[in-house]
Amino acid sequence: MLERWMAGLEKDVERRRGYDVVPWALCQEVARREGIPLGQVERIVLRRGLVPSRYERNVGTLGCEGQLRLLEARGAVVGCGGLGGVVVELLARAGVGTLVLVDGDTFADHNLNRQILCREEDLGRPKVRVAMERVRSVNSAVEVVAVETFLTEENAPGILAGCDVAVDALDGQSSRRVLFRACAALGIPAVHGAIGGFWGQVSTVIPGDRSALDLWGVDDPDRGAEEERGNPPCTPAAVGALEAAEALKILAGVGEPLRGKLLWGDLGSQEWRVLPLG
Repeated sequence: MLERWMAGLEKDVERRRGYDVVPWALCQEVARREGIPLGQVERIVLRRGLVPSRYERNVGTLGCEGQLRLLEARGAVVGCGGLGGVVVELLARAGVGTLVLVDGDTFADHNLNRQILCREEDLGRPKVRVAMERVRSVNSAVEVVAVETFLTEENAPGILAGCDVAVDALDGQSSRRVLFRACAALGIPAVHGAIGGFWGQVSTVIPGDRSALDLWGVDDPDRGAEEERGNPPCTPAAVGALEAAEALKILAGVGEPLRGKLLWGDLGSQEWRVLPLG
């Protein structure tokens, strides 16, 4: 049945922006009728050089091959709070095929000012469960693996195994070191982000490279500027978007990641610098 639909697909294709686009509603219909995952249908369509309509605004930048790579990829977001909520939202909308969401915390009222996944009715709920529900409502083709725990030296290898990228949306240096060590051991690129007040920084760590944490000693405070200055809502939104861009470049194989560099910015003065880490 699926083969017959694919054979007659041309009649349903619309030419838009230089691409042959298949209505996304048709992808949904086929998935329901054939009893197969929606993501599988979308991958079949892209392998034929066609574009599911929900991704047509992606392919001008990512290309059909890049979009297919996203749908076949597995990415981890470690931390589903201020930074992580933005990253989860954007990776789901982009079409990353499997998202591994890791967080052992629950939403509290002080999260309401900036954490995009936190609504008043979500207070007291596990962040990772709310994140999973959000992904499913945004892109039902994305498979979600919800891990309701904090990342540790013991559980990190099992949680991150098979991932193509891991995004650091954590809020402490010690937990970041756990993540970076696990990624280095597993050969997984890691995208780093940190915020405090109007300040933020982003970098991408390829296994074997230096990371931003190498700039600080192991005896430095676990948390920095955020303890004094807090986190206004614009900062996690901006830095989370930059982290998502780094992850998408890695997964889709486009653009140039911030490898060996640290992008540091101050939203207060709108000053941005790229600093070498080598």
